[in-house]
Formats: sequence, structure tokens, C-alpha cells
Amino acid sequence: MSEHRYMKRLYKPREFSRLLGDLMSSAGATRGLSGEERISKPFQERIMMAVTEVNGCRYCSYFHTRVALSAGMDRVEIRRVLEGDFRDAPQEELAALYFAQYYAESGGVPDEEALRYLREQYGERRSAGILAYIRAIMIGNAWGNMLDSLRRRLTGNGCKEVSLGDELGVIFGPVVMIPYILVKKFFTGKADIHSKTARVKS
Repeated sequence: MSEHRYMKRLYKPREFSRLLGDLMSSAGATRGLSGEERISKPFQERIMMAVTEVNGCRYCSYFHTRVALSAGMDRVEIRRVLEGDFRDAPQEELAALYFAQYYAESGGVPDEEALRYLREQYGERRSAGILAYIRAIMIGNAWGNMLDSLRRRLTGNGCKEVSLGDELGVIFGPVVMIPYILVKKFFTGKADIHSKTARVKS
């Protein structure tokens, strides 16, 4: 199996910063969920593997395979989810899993109709938690794929889609991006996780 299969999506620093800002807007959304709002560990892992299937990060595939196994999922289901096949998933999780795929396919810019549908299916608090897990794995995928891209460049097989500066900007960028995003949110007050509607991709 070629390494290129695992690098389906590469996000440049500006895009990565947007994804990081979205994740930071979801801070705390997974805490305090109880009863029917709760997102079980297998559900969390299906969400993260559904996103990883689209973005193609091999590090995240490996890590979440191990976590999913420890959460009680069997290898056949894990393989299927990592191939975008949700036949073994509980019926009530399907809307979230297909939304997770769509979110990744849209580059983290879902339209308002899709977000509204997610909220209708799971309610405000649970849909916010689902969105938080999606945004977390988007960051993991984006960072891991850039690390792979840099590793390939160092072996003389660099990806033409991105530059060395792009790779270093994503890998080390959070050190600068996180404080900048925090300051920006402090002054703008844009911390509502559901304020992210359709945006024009840059």
C-alpha cells in the first residue's frame, strides 16, 4: 500500500488556523452530557474514524483503531468504518456519521442546512458535542498529514501541493495560532460554536 493513500487532504496554515479556531469554539461542548445526550466511546470513535476516512491520516487511523478496539469494537467494523461503510453502526448514529463525512469533505465548512439537520436529529447540546469530536479529529488529521508531507520532503519526495513553509507553518503554527485566536475571540466575542455557518472557502 502506497504512502500517498494516507495523504488525501493537506490543509495549509491559513486553513489549519480556521480549523483550530473552530475547535476552540467547541471547547467544553463534550462535558456535562448525560443520559440520552451522552456520546458513548464507540460512538466517538466511529465519528473520528468517519472523518479520518475522508482526510486520510494514517497516524489517526492507527491510533483510533487501537482506541476503538479497547472500546469494544471488533476489527471488522473498524475496517469498514475506515472504508466509509457504516453498516454495523447503530441506526441512531448514522446521521452523525454521514454528517462527519460531509464535514470533512467540505473542508470544515458545512452549510447551515446540514448543521440545522444535525441539531434536529440530536438536539442542541448533543449535536454540539458531536461537532466538537469532528473538529478535534479534523485538527489531528490535518496536523498528521502535514507531518507526513514533511517527512516525505526530507526523503526527496515532497508534495507539490504544499511548500516547506506550509508544512512547518502547520506543524509548529499552533504555538502562535492559539494565542492569536484567543485574543481575537476575546475582542470579537465570537465564541458560539453554532455561529459557524456557510462560508466562502479562501
